[in-house]
Amino acid sequence: MNLTDIKAKAANLQEGKSQVKLSDSGGLYLLVNKSGKYWKLKYRYGGKEKTFSIGTYPAVSLKKARIERDQAKELLTQNIDPNQSKQSEKRKQYNNDQATTFKGVAYEWISKKAASWSPSTLKSTQSRLEHHVLPWLGSLPIADIEAIDVLSVARRVEEKGNIELAHRVKRLCGQILRYAVATTRIKSDPSRDLQGALTPVVTKHRACFKTPKQVGGLMRSIQGFTGTHIIACALRLSPYVFLRPGELRKLEWQFIDFEKQQINIPSENMKMKAPHIVPLSKQAIAILEDIKRLTGGGHYVFHGARATSRPMSENTINACLQRLGYSTTNDHCAHGFRGMASTLLYEQGFKSDVIERQLAHDERNKVKAAYNHAEHLPERIAMMQHYADYLDALRDGAEVIPIMRKA
Repeated sequence: MNLTDIKAKAANLQEGKSQVKLSDSGGLYLLVNKSGKYWKLKYRYGGKEKTFSIGTYPAVSLKKARIERDQAKELLTQNIDPNQSKQSEKRKQYNNDQATTFKGVAYEWISKKAASWSPSTLKSTQSRLEHHVLPWLGSLPIADIEAIDVLSVARRVEEKGNIELAHRVKRLCGQILRYAVATTRIKSDPSRDLQGALTPVVTKHRACFKTPKQVGGLMRSIQGFTGTHIIACALRLSPYVFLRPGELRKLEWQFIDFEKQQINIPSENMKMKAPHIVPLSKQAIAILEDIKRLTGGGHYVFHGARATSRPMSENTINACLQRLGYSTTNDHCAHGFRGMASTLLYEQGFKSDVIERQLAHDERNKVKAAYNHAEHLPERIAMMQHYADYLDALRDGAEVIPIMRKA
């Protein structure tokens, strides 16, 4: 006899029994035990008797339970196990839910960007995300995140005194949220309304010498450096090539063209992801020829002290400058060779476009940037040799007249 709602509602566990089964039809029954009332479906699949859980009564009514039973039996006619189908749907729903959380969208965004990032960029981005964002926003549906949520994670960092990192965290959240907009998860980026909400970052320029007297003293100190030959050569080359410290220490022999007297650095090794040419003065060539006798058979021009397969340490040049008695915070740092060159060359009247191109500063027109790595090359060749001669003259104490100074 089929069940009715009245019978299902009145069903109780009889004294002395651990459970009671009230049958309906087609294998459907209501299981009553101490925990409650549960709809179950008994069926056979693959030659074995199995049980399919439908739900609890009264949350799932008798009518709804019968509909679920019929749907399960329809799956059986297609040789599909209802339990396996249910688990598959749960996994699919879980994956869909994960894809709409902030964490899921964040890692999807990272996977899209990773190929164009350097290993250090990928590592630092993941670190900021995992330490400063995900513990608070990771499990939230991205559609529920508001401006105050982003502000709260940024202010946690700000309150610890790291203003620059707080801005980076806010910017990271904004990039992820804008990716969510682009992939139609949300309609707009709530972090866009947070401009001015954090303490402004006070820009502090990297320490560098800018007067001829200071530069002359620095060049004499470099000439007298007594460290290992590899490190001494790296320090001596630094003023002549305008490279960023990371680009210098990761310089590979395959980039050096002695015939054309230039360094050709591919885009993946440059901060701005555009190929770059460094014309080599005769002074730079002499240093590279000197170090080639020692490291020319390896991968890196300036390999590490412990492993020739790795570049020299990140802080090597700064450590050299400190050893020479300079404060890398207040006097001159490894990155300061670029600022030093820029200042002196501008003062001597060289064109801005030539200087900026040699410094490999970002080109706003990205299409143009892909083709202009050799732009102004004849002028840059002349400028690099002039600057090298100028540095040597300052080092040697000669009176230098900037013949290219604008009137």
